[in-house]
Parts: sequence; structure tokens; C-alpha cells
Amino acid sequence: MLKFWFITGSQFLYGEETLRQVEADSKEIAAGLKLPFPVEYKLTAKTEAEIEKAVKEANYDDECAGIITFCHTFSPSKMWINGLALLQKPWLHLHTQYNETIPNEEIDMDYMNLHQSAHGDREHGFIGARLRAARTVVAGYWKDPAVQEKIARWQRAAAGVMFSRSLKIVRFGDNMREVAVTEGDKVEVQLKLGWQVNTWAVGDLAEMMNAVTDAEIDALMKEYAELYTFDEKDTEAIRYQAREEIAIERILVREGAKAFSNTFQDLHGMKQLPGLAAQHLMYKGYGFGAEGDWKTAGMTAVIKAMYPDGSASFMEDYTYDYKHELILGAHMLEVCPSIAADKPRIEVHHLGIGDREPPARLVFEGKAGKAKALSLIDMGGRLRLIAQDVTCEKPFQDMPNLPVARAMWRPEPSFLEGLECWIIAGGAHHTVLSYDVTAQTLRDFARIMGIELVVIDKDTTPVSLERDLMLGDLIYN
Repeated sequence: MLKFWFITGSQFLYGEETLRQVEADSKEIAAGLKLPFPVEYKLTAKTEAEIEKAVKEANYDDECAGIITFCHTFSPSKMWINGLALLQKPWLHLHTQYNETIPNEEIDMDYMNLHQSAHGDREHGFIGARLRAARTVVAGYWKDPAVQEKIARWQRAAAGVMFSRSLKIVRFGDNMREVAVTEGDKVEVQLKLGWQVNTWAVGDLAEMMNAVTDAEIDALMKEYAELYTFDEKDTEAIRYQAREEIAIERILVREGAKAFSNTFQDLHGMKQLPGLAAQHLMYKGYGFGAEGDWKTAGMTAVIKAMYPDGSASFMEDYTYDYKHELILGAHMLEVCPSIAADKPRIEVHHLGIGDREPPARLVFEGKAGKAKALSLIDMGGRLRLIAQDVTCEKPFQDMPNLPVARAMWRPEPSFLEGLECWIIAGGAHHTVLSYDVTAQTLRDFARIMGIELVVIDKDTTPVSLERDLMLGDLIYN
């Protein structure tokens, strides 16, 4: 279970009684933060040695996902330099104080010395700026729900960072031939994001499929029956997808991987392109990318790690309705049922690509709501994460001859400007569609990882975006 350490800054100048009060208040603040992940009060740091020791322990504690610092009193920041310079975990500077208001009768110099976050946190803030540290600053009273929500969003980003730094991605075959945007520098990605991306032969997967037993398939079929509806006449094709899913997951577990990609151009030894298999694995938390798109597979896995019970899926912009200003998102088969508006149905239909048997797949409509479309691209020398605000809507047509999972959405800032901005930024045709991730969480994630973030929202224009991208080129070059 991930947790976050709460470290308070102080010093010996004010005496033991003050330090005891600082510790008591700090423990109360840490316990009072109602967040997605627990916060553990670690210490009140008074010396350089204490800070350095705590940072080293945080760096090597697999359960510690980040530190939250707060200066209850004045805490001279030179004693933080060595420790913060070694910090490898995400850092949030909480600029708060124990009391919400100034007590008219109680306030005196002793009170001032004890409750001087306005003083101590500015010193602490300077050293963060001087170190050019990747930190998130949250200001406000610690009991305020809005303040706690900001901390929660940072926690989600930090959890994604922890997951990302140990993420392994299995590629079954290469990416779709002649496609540019699914390519990328795997060494740079491992340096920046921690992802280990390697290829396994599709023949190895076919051999693993042959080792799956009927009893294992029976057990998975029961799981399918609980979650989805299907026609008994399709059982044989569905069982084949179960065989594929079990074999894929067995390899993922064996390799310690949480994401995978495949391509319809490389199905050696397989009768169907994985459809239901890929969809159900995503539902269980794995990342996926079609046509060998390992970058989207990795981002899908990271977003699912940030929001384990959320709604996120591999997605592709397929076609436009210019009259109604909507984008139809779908794919041949592989959209995660976590975004479904209603109970999905397993169906078997011909697939005019891949030259294999008709595959079983989940068919459903995506739910309505605010969401973000995310695209991770390799700009050569740096990674760019593009995030566009979209509004998903219930499809206004039945589309009876399109038996795939699908979603429809309107992009910000407007339909045409949204399309222009996406193209200008270099956004891919594959995305992660997430109903949960926030702009702050993405900013925090990108800041910690040292990658470029491009946000397209209601205030973006093609002109302003081009200017920002040019500035980004200057910064990163």
C-alpha cells in the first residue's frame, strides 16, 4: 500500500516545549488529511542530518510514494539543501498553518514563534526554487476540502510516478508497418518515465495459448457471464478469446509487466485478433495499445494506476460528424468496458483486417461526461504529453452495422479549433480517454517526470498554442 510521509520543518531555537507542540500539531494535521492514500507523520526535522537521513529512507522505501513538507516554525533552509538535493521521490510543499485565524487575545510573541508558517514556508519555498526542484506547492488551510482535493490530485500523480518508474511493457510483435507516431526512443522513455519496453515473439504467445486448459477457460467464461451478456451460439469464439487472455496475462505476470501491445499484422499461430481478451485485460487494470503502440499502452496503464476504480481506455479518433460537431471514437475491437454506459454485450462479427477468423469483442456505448484525451508522443529529444478537454455524449445514432465499442465527444475549445490544435501539437490518432484525470494531476506528473505537457482547453487558440509550442522548443533545446 502506497503512503506519503509528512515531514515538518523546525529548529531548536524555540525550546523543547515548542517542539513538543509542533509535533503534536503536525501529527493532527497529517491524521486530518482525508486523501486517497494515507499520510504518515514521519518527524519534525531540526537538523541537516535528520533531513538527509529521512530523505535517504524515503528514496529506498518502496511504499513511500512521496513527501509532504510543512514548516510550522521558521526552519533555516540551508540545512535542507543536502537532503532535498538527494530526493528522488515526489515532493509537495504544503503551505498551511495549524490555526485558521489569528486569535486576538491569545496572540503574543510565543504564539508568533510557534505559528509562523508564513515565515518558515517562505524560507522553505526559496530553497525549492533555488534548487530548481520538481515540487508542487499547495497553499491554504489544511482542513479546507479544496486544499485537500489539491493534495489528493498530487497524490494521484505521485502514485502514477511510482507505478511508471517500474512499468514493464510487453510488445507482441512490432508496430504497424510504416506508421510514424507509434515509434519512439525506448531508451529515452526508460530514462524519463522508467518504462522497460521489450518484444516477445507472437509464436511464443501461440505456444502459451496451446498450454491453456479447458478448466481455466471455463473459469474465465464464468467471469465473462457475470460481467457481460452474450449469445450461446458464440461460445466457441468467446472461449478462444478466453484462451488468448489467459495466455497473454500469464506472460505479463511472468515478466512482471502491466501493459502490452499487439498488431493485426502479426498474428502467427493465432486464429483471432485479441478483442475481448484485450478489453477484459484493460478492465482488470492492464494497459493496452493496438498496432504496436507501446506508448499509449504505457499511458493507459499509468492512468489506471492513478485511478484504480476509474474509467479509462485505449481509444482512437475514427471519424467526424461535421454537422453535429462530434468525434466518433472507437477501434477495431479494443476499447475498455470501464467507460461503458450500460452492461456490455459480447458479439462475434467479421473483421475485414488481419485475415483471421471473426473475433469476439465487447460492444457498448461510452458514457457521457467530462473527460480528457491524452497522447504521449516522441518529439525527438523529448517526450510531449498532450491533454485535450473533451465532453463525451451519448451517440445520437444507433449505427447498427458498426458492432464495436464506441464513444462520441466534443473537443475544446470548439470543434474545429480543437481539431486544429490537436494537429498542430502533433497529437496521435491513438489516445487514452480518461474520465478521471485532472489538469493538475497531469501537470504534477509531467513536472516530476521532466516531460513537456501541452494542455488544450477552453482557453486555447491555435495562435496561442503555436506560440507556446515555439517557447517549448526553445526551452527543451
